Amino acid sequence: MLWLVGLVVLLVAFGSVLAVAESSISRMTRVRALGLLEEGRRNAALLEEIESHPPAYLNSIYFAVMCVQNGSAVLVALLANHYYADVGVAVISAAFTLAYFVVVEAMAKTLGILHSTEAALTLAPVVWLLGRVLRGPTRLLIGLANVLLPGKGLTQGPFVTEEEIRSMAEVGHEEGVFEEREKELIHSVFEFGDTVVREVMVPRPDIVAVEAGQSVRAVQELILARGVSRIPVYRGEIDRIEGIIHAKDVLRALHQGRQDAPLLELTRPAHFVPVSKRVADLLREMQQQRFHLAIVTDEYGSVAGLVTLENLLEELVGEIADEHDQEEPQIKPAGVDAYRASGRLSIAELNELLDVELPHEEWDTVGGLMLGVLGAIPKEGQEIELQNLRFRAERVQGLRVGTVLIRRVSVPITAPAAS
Repeated sequence: MLWLVGLVVLLVAFGSVLAVAESSISRMTRVRALGLLEEGRRNAALLEEIESHPPAYLNSIYFAVMCVQNGSAVLVALLANHYYADVGVAVISAAFTLAYFVVVEAMAKTLGILHSTEAALTLAPVVWLLGRVLRGPTRLLIGLANVLLPGKGLTQGPFVTEEEIRSMAEVGHEEGVFEEREKELIHSVFEFGDTVVREVMVPRPDIVAVEAGQSVRAVQELILARGVSRIPVYRGEIDRIEGIIHAKDVLRALHQGRQDAPLLELTRPAHFVPVSKRVADLLREMQQQRFHLAIVTDEYGSVAGLVTLENLLEELVGEIADEHDQEEPQIKPAGVDAYRASGRLSIAELNELLDVELPHEEWDTVGGLMLGVLGAIPKEGQEIELQNLRFRAERVQGLRVGTVLIRRVSVPITAPAAS
């Protein structure tokens, strides 16, 4: 019986070691392991090998933990049955379960989390050896699970959803692990993957373009006046884009004395993308093909706008302004619970600023929302109400809504009817 008691103690101790290993290895990343390897830390090479394929080693730890838990529980039950009656067996088993939870699940795992780097380095040989010894049994059991489990099973390892990562970013910010800007960047990465070109492009009325018959000197004046470095060149109408002219090509031509050179000799090929193209795919194309501006077309082949590399990057990191930008903010306070917004302000940004949930799938901008709800171009002073917000068209420029005054509408509280 004393040998059994000693074996139980050894199993609990080994279970504690496995719990520390599990929590520390789970929190470790391959990038961190490579950094430790560059620092010359002991066992860093084994740790990097483990993190290069963590599911295989974690599965071995889980299997060993299951064997330790069940083995120690069986031995405790045998000891209790030898010394006590049935009631004593139940009491001893319950007490052992609570003690095992406190020592192994709570204390050991907390230790692994608090000292994850040191624990992972110290226990890397143990984890590596378990992975080698138990690789066969774990593969067999996982293969059996894949047969019994429909779908992809466990072949792709553990799954983490987008919502879980977003939640981890929020919790990390609350605990001081992530700064506010880092948390916003994590959210922006997921939103970036769902964004299409239509949502970030410069709309057609705001395109700065030049007719192919203009002189090089006229293009230089346009570049200086509008502060752009790339300008689409069209023939006759904006839908007939012939190419893109770069500011440095204009300066080079003027320096060479070619003021009268035809613009089409200086233009470079234009890239065309549909309004429904995902910005993540477009950014990849811009990197591979080395272009910074694309013409956006609609389903009928007409020019809907243009999109630049800066427009895409701003979706990830926020507004990018240089020393020449003098743009006013698209929304600013206008009194108590009132805001003055540009008609070009995106619905998504308005939702975030005012903590509302206006529909942004059908309309992209505040001006587009007013046009969609009214079914016509609003007149100055015309109002609409939507989700406790009142939108008033302050300035209408031709066919576009220039400025909108947004006010919160208080919901009247009705008194309960007398019984």
